[in-house]
Amino acid sequence: MTGSAARLAADTLALVQIASESRGESTIIGVIRSRLAAAPGLRIADDHDAVLVALPERRPGAPLVLLAGHVDTVPVAGAGSAALDGDIVRGRGAADMKGGLAVMLALAERGERARVVDVGYLFFGREEVPIAESALLPAFERVPALREAALAVVLEPTGNTLEVGCNGNLQARVRVRGRAAHSARPWHGDNAIHAAIQALATVVALPVRDVEVDGLVFREVVSVTTIAGGVANNVVPDLVEAHVNMRYAPGRAPDEAETWLRNQLHHPRVEVEIVSNAPPGRVCLENPLVQRLRASAELDVRPKQAWTPVAEFGMAGIDAVNLGPGDPRYAHTDDEQVSAAALARTYDIVSAFLAEEA
Repeated sequence: MTGSAARLAADTLALVQIASESRGESTIIGVIRSRLAAAPGLRIADDHDAVLVALPERRPGAPLVLLAGHVDTVPVAGAGSAALDGDIVRGRGAADMKGGLAVMLALAERGERARVVDVGYLFFGREEVPIAESALLPAFERVPALREAALAVVLEPTGNTLEVGCNGNLQARVRVRGRAAHSARPWHGDNAIHAAIQALATVVALPVRDVEVDGLVFREVVSVTTIAGGVANNVVPDLVEAHVNMRYAPGRAPDEAETWLRNQLHHPRVEVEIVSNAPPGRVCLENPLVQRLRASAELDVRPKQAWTPVAEFGMAGIDAVNLGPGDPRYAHTDDEQVSAAALARTYDIVSAFLAEEA
């Protein structure tokens, strides 16, 4: 591997070796803070509640581009120890998204000014938890300068494909109540599991719904992700709880998605509690900076099926896209990994974009 690819791989490995599960990001934030302090041409504009913002001195007429990434990971679970296996970095967070963080830090430390845009850096925690715990959204209130950004590039794992928009992520808790009885005389009770089977059958039968937005096809899906009920083999159960997850396309409002899901689950014995509802991210292919980024490396474009922070940038009125070195198929898996070649490719793409003339 080339020298730059090797450096990026080593940097990614060092970041993967720092445990940073959601709500436990202080150590990795400290490491990033020390590196940003030495990055030329940047000042720390925010360092609060698992968020670090480094901004340049603004030039008149130069649009602000933010390079952004989350520092937290899902729990380590069955992922192996961090390791460099040839040109592959393995370990929790390698793909999602410490490879992207390594690219961001390399660009910040290089210190070269982009020709026609100003470049800022935004690192934040608590991305892998419900949006109600977002560390990013409050930062837009603390640092009004962030809202001046003309584009945010979120270095989420995309396999170096430009992914625009993102599906909304609606989480609901479904309770079905009954009345307990001896299983030898079930007519004295009301079986909550039987009722739950009937109530959830509509959701189970729902087909995948393709939604086209600006020529890109997002797939709306609804899944029952957990279910629990019953206390013993000889007792008719009086309660079942299930979780239902809906992914919905840009263009559908969050309250519309909630109403639609409640209608699908309409049943006299069902209670629906909305646990979390992260809105979709809008498609912004018409943004001139997105067009320049796409053209700078002749990038393939696809819709983002999963939810990402581009939606939170959209909530703040900022256009955002996803572009990062990790392969999405490895995100959150026990064999999470990223290649040195992919890291170098992302670095080159972003460098070429920043070096372009207007």
